[in-house]
Amino acid sequence: MSSKVTIQRLKTGVPGLDDLLGGGLPEFSFNLIAGTPGSGKTTLAHQIMFSLASANMRALFFTVLGEPALKMLRYQQQFPFFDLTKVNQSIRYVNLTAELMTGDFDGVLSRIGEEVKNYAPSLVFVDSFRSVVQSATPEGPGLAGLQHFVQQLSMQMTSWQATTFLIGEYSTPTESSAIFTVADGILWLSQSLHRNSMVRKMQVIKMRGQSQATGLHTFRIDGEGIQIYPRAIIKQGTATESSITVPSGDERVPMGVPGLDAMLGGGLPSGYSVLVVGPSGSGKTILATQFLTEGARRGELGVIAAFEKSPSQLLSNQLYPLVKAKQVGVIDTRSLDLSIDQILHDMIKMINEMKAKRVVIDSLSGFDLALAPEFSEDFRGSLYRMIAELTSMGVTILMTSELEDRYTDLRFSPFGSAFLADAIIVQRYIELEGQFKRALSVVKVRGSEHDKDIRLFDITDDGIVLGATLSQYSGIMSGHPIVEHDQSKSTPP
Repeated sequence: MSSKVTIQRLKTGVPGLDDLLGGGLPEFSFNLIAGTPGSGKTTLAHQIMFSLASANMRALFFTVLGEPALKMLRYQQQFPFFDLTKVNQSIRYVNLTAELMTGDFDGVLSRIGEEVKNYAPSLVFVDSFRSVVQSATPEGPGLAGLQHFVQQLSMQMTSWQATTFLIGEYSTPTESSAIFTVADGILWLSQSLHRNSMVRKMQVIKMRGQSQATGLHTFRIDGEGIQIYPRAIIKQGTATESSITVPSGDERVPMGVPGLDAMLGGGLPSGYSVLVVGPSGSGKTILATQFLTEGARRGELGVIAAFEKSPSQLLSNQLYPLVKAKQVGVIDTRSLDLSIDQILHDMIKMINEMKAKRVVIDSLSGFDLALAPEFSEDFRGSLYRMIAELTSMGVTILMTSELEDRYTDLRFSPFGSAFLADAIIVQRYIELEGQFKRALSVVKVRGSEHDKDIRLFDITDDGIVLGATLSQYSGIMSGHPIVEHDQSKSTPP
């Protein structure tokens, strides 16, 4: 061969699917859409078909479900991707029930071949192919005849110069079947009930000739059809001297709380993630709000995903004018049974649309509760992938986490995820002189010097106001003079 064959990739029109497939479906490929009953196989097939079908790319859809095509279309046309003008123009439906009732595989092949020859489609769908498999009775051709039928059908599909799809019900993706061997691509769909949550997942078992996203990826079927949320995968590569980026610490992000930047060593390094932990009412959300407000004041747009407060509660504070002015975007987290991949998808989309520089997740505790139980079990690993993906975009992240104040032990995260943060700020209650006081300390700032003092603070109408250090407070109580803290050193320009 003097030159390589270039295979055109067809865009499926299903949000997220092309990312899984490595750019789209290979033209003239032979694909199997398989999975458990009710997992969305027929809907996926129709969404792909209506997206690709046109006057120059006609589609032929064989139904072997034992029910009229009109009944199936009655439900599929509820989705906005369904275009009635394409039916009988660029899309044609053919029912094979009569041929299947006789168990005559040769008759089915003959009818399929005749229809394809007469219509000359670019796309061919057979739904449900499993019905053909189940028709292999002992009295009929049997499994040997079925295997011959599958081989003949696959060879015919190759000769048609069409992109083909067989839709079938299978219990597991490892189920033995001749069709699994000859298919160029296999998409596996599943759904499972975990406690009270319905979780749908998709896996690309194989896709010949191109790289695909591995593993299981969540998807939803809503009023728009199927939406896939590709799992965040940390990109692997060989580290070279030119590819390793060491934060210089020169570019700092002001937090919006006078005095806190000085405690952080001059502000939070740009592109870092900071974890703010503390018990209920300690001021975590207020600090997050001041962080976003300071960003808006400097022309740095922000995004917040709030899991503990309703939109009305969230927007009742000083964030409302920022959201109204489109300086802060709010991720909708009101629906339960979320996946981290879905939240990450929405966050990345909003970050890119707004060109946001600051991101707030308030809080990780509420985030864990909002997830479907199946995703909550791998919360730590999924969170690691999410933070890695966001920080690779160059945004600065502030996360809050509810932490029970036990007074006797010092912890920084209920999930064992403190290692994910480049910086940690701890808010605590301290009993002094018969009162509860709020105290704040900077536990770590990776690669930077920071203040080791514990500082008292108050929450006023202007937000968080830092006060004396704990040692200074003790000096005041004992009547010893102290040196006042110079707030001007940390006041943002």
